[in-house]
Parts: sequence; structure tokens; C-alpha cells
Amino acid sequence: MKQISNKEYEQYQRYQTDKLYGRILTPDGLRLICAALDYDPEKIGRHMLEMLAKFRSDGII
Repeated sequence: MKQISNKEYEQYQRYQTDKLYGRILTPDGLRLICAALDYDPEKIGRHMLEMLAKFRSDGII
């Protein structure tokens, strides 16, 4: 059985936490965002950048 390093385990734990709190973007979630913003690349990009800024200010990432 292969063992993982402590760093890999910490990354896995972060993934599990993000998954629990709904911070993982799924293909269906991406489709929903794109449809809500009328498939306009500028609106989608602006939304993603705003969310990134919000997550950084909240200390999530």
C-alpha cells in the first residue's frame, strides 16, 4: 500500500474542507454560472475575478 507525504495529506484535507463548504467548482456549476451570465465571456471573467478577490479578502485562499 502506497503512503502519502504529510504535504499531500494536508492538501487532501484542504480539498475535503473546500468540498464540504461548496468551494469546488464542478462542470455543472460552471455551466450554471455561464448560463446565468448569458455566456458572455466578459461577464463571466469579471464574475470570476470578483469572486477571487472576495475569497482572498475573506481569507479563504
